[in-house]
Amino acid sequence: MEQAICIHGHFYQPSRENPWLEKIEIQKSASPYHDWNERITAQCYGPNTAARILDAQNRIVQTVNNYAKMSFNFGPTLLSWLEQHEPETYQAILDADKESRQRFSGHGSALAQAYNHMIMPLANSRDKYTQIFWGIRDFEKRFGRKPEGMWLPETAVDLETLDLLSNQGIIFTILAPNQARRVRSMGTKSWEDVSGGKIDSTRPYNLRLPSGSSIALFFFDGSISRAIAFEGLLGKGKSFVRRLVSGFSNKQTKPQIVHVATDGESYGHHHRFGEMALAYAINTIELSESYRLTNYGEYLEKNPPEDEVKIIEYTAWSCAHGVDRWRYDCGCNSGKHPEWSQTWREPLRKAMNRLRDKLSGIYIEKADPLLDDPWKARNQYIHVVLDRSDESVESFLRRFSKHTLSRDEKTTVLKLLEMQRHAQLMFTSCGWFFDDISGIETIQNLRHAARAIHITKELTNRNIESGFLKFLSQAKSNRSEYGDGRRVYVKHVKPTIFDLKRSCAHHAIYSHFYKDATQASLGCYSGNSEDYQVAESQKTKLSFGRAVIWNNPTRDSATFLFGVLQKGDYDIRCGIGKYKGKSYYELFVRELKDSLKKGKSLETLKIFDRYFNRPLYKLNSVFQDQQQTILKQIVNAKLSDTASVYRQLYKKSSALIKFIVDSGNPLPPFIYSLAQVVLNSDLLTAFEQSEIDTKHIKALLKDAAIAEISLDVSTLEYTLRKRLENKMKQLMNNPDNLSMIHELEGTVEIVDDLPFTLNLWKVQKDIFTIYRNRYHKTSKQAGEGNKKAKKWLKYFNNLANKLSIRLQN
Repeated sequence: MEQAICIHGHFYQPSRENPWLEKIEIQKSASPYHDWNERITAQCYGPNTAARILDAQNRIVQTVNNYAKMSFNFGPTLLSWLEQHEPETYQAILDADKESRQRFSGHGSALAQAYNHMIMPLANSRDKYTQIFWGIRDFEKRFGRKPEGMWLPETAVDLETLDLLSNQGIIFTILAPNQARRVRSMGTKSWEDVSGGKIDSTRPYNLRLPSGSSIALFFFDGSISRAIAFEGLLGKGKSFVRRLVSGFSNKQTKPQIVHVATDGESYGHHHRFGEMALAYAINTIELSESYRLTNYGEYLEKNPPEDEVKIIEYTAWSCAHGVDRWRYDCGCNSGKHPEWSQTWREPLRKAMNRLRDKLSGIYIEKADPLLDDPWKARNQYIHVVLDRSDESVESFLRRFSKHTLSRDEKTTVLKLLEMQRHAQLMFTSCGWFFDDISGIETIQNLRHAARAIHITKELTNRNIESGFLKFLSQAKSNRSEYGDGRRVYVKHVKPTIFDLKRSCAHHAIYSHFYKDATQASLGCYSGNSEDYQVAESQKTKLSFGRAVIWNNPTRDSATFLFGVLQKGDYDIRCGIGKYKGKSYYELFVRELKDSLKKGKSLETLKIFDRYFNRPLYKLNSVFQDQQQTILKQIVNAKLSDTASVYRQLYKKSSALIKFIVDSGNPLPPFIYSLAQVVLNSDLLTAFEQSEIDTKHIKALLKDAAIAEISLDVSTLEYTLRKRLENKMKQLMNNPDNLSMIHELEGTVEIVDDLPFTLNLWKVQKDIFTIYRNRYHKTSKQAGEGNKKAKKWLKYFNNLANKLSIRLQN
């Protein structure tokens, strides 16, 4: 009797990009990382490409790509981010699918996903089709093959969605056991009630669909999956294996598959080092003679369904009330605020549905004269989303346009399709999942809605925002400072809106501080200063000129005049106006120069009034990342003397601090704060130096420990780890560099002295890569008497040893 095990991970993050910029702004809650995608990649997505396996002495003996041996799906919007920002992890995921095909009889382990995690039973038929179509096309572009299976967001299911999956070539999907209603053996008439999660999850099932087609369904083991996600099962790899194996029935004579499904983030993000428990389990199962690893495609081919199933529609794995978590106050929440109400969910759902229908009407009205089949064009637009090159865009427009389009008509079509894309993204499930309408996930959905509204206003000059806000005002927040969804929208969505004009303001202000930025991109916006001039007088600086700004997705563009007046350090006034020809521009330049010669900033501002529309832009108009760069420059210049005074005070107080500590008394608050600021700052600076001084760092750590000074662990860990990773990357590019190996060895020396743990999976992975590519060849050279090879081996072995790596000689 065959006994197979399959572990599925659903790896997903919602879209986090500012919808106007197509770029993620810095997220303070993810600090010290730039944003949550970066943070979770460092904790989970990356480590699973090189999960460490330990020996009995807790030394690393190998690293494995977990994705190649499990079943997995990645959200398309997350893969898009990984491709741009973490290409090494992205490629390892693609390579894992190729490896899994060799391992599992030609069946890849990657599954597709409905595009942006929309709750499918709550979507209309047209959106369901688009979500599936986009998910399949995105998968094909990335993995180079057709998907056999597709993950349904939150496993939320209805028959229409399954019919659409089957009709688009999807063979199977995965559901929770509580979503099965009844089963029977094929060819029999009697049904068995399995509701309440009683279904036998160790076999696949066939579901006959209303269209006459069918689809295979796997119902994962609910109790083991819960233990992985919520009960600490990943604490020990041995326990994980025992629990998986316990899922088999000794009474069963037919082939069995024990399979589990959880959020992939369980393996490293939700549970630290969960990827190592997974690697241990996979390795143990591979070595077993009783069980084997498989994936769903392989198992289905070898063991086609012998039983039929009926499902319970409008259900999901994360809501005990069907799919009400995404439309009503059903009682499901995160548990962090049990006293809060989720009555906001219903008016938010109604507001989004109403907006979607209005946008659909406007789309048809404006697209019908330009496109042969607007809805088919929307489905095929995924190819442009995946490739925004001029060739791709022009090919798409030629294919779907009714006639040869003018430049303005092309922009109109692209804007309409972008409006429809954001009308999809605004339904991402996370917007309803958590506890309040003021959560970052709901705000993200509202931003996508606002982007769609903004495009509509540009194309029609209709104000559909007011009606949307009226419905949002009925969505009551649990936070008194917000009150309702309307105020959340005004406070957190409105300020993030970018258009060509504001993009020019960003371009002008940032160029004012960094002249190299006069030709630069800002997410999907690009800017080019065709003329750029600077004039300074005493404490006043004026920059001005003209710039062309364009939006890549819509091909919209405009030329603007700009002027930036700076008085003091951070008093910034920026004006943006229309470019009205050469003579108009020359008069503008002449008047500005004359005003500065007179040294009268008020006169300069009067000129701004004549040429620019109010309000003037300020520093907070700049995209957040660049805004922080500018502020850091201003603050560093302003507070450099203050930092010096702090260090002098700390130095003068060192004897007093020692006396107080030795006497067993706590440091007075002021002295404690002084020591905390200086020691954290000095450690951070020491970690960032081009040459690391281990003796100095150890002394700082000792001082902090003796005085029981609290360190900024997250920032210090991040900084030192990034230093080691960057140095390791340099070594990867030049593995012969003995001085680099020696430097890395010296840096690693301080790891044992740190009052926190460094997550060095990436450094350790690179050591194994060099080992596989280089070690044995160099060892042979050393055996032949090559002195340089001997020295390299000595240094490399020392480095590996200090990183707790056991090399197989």
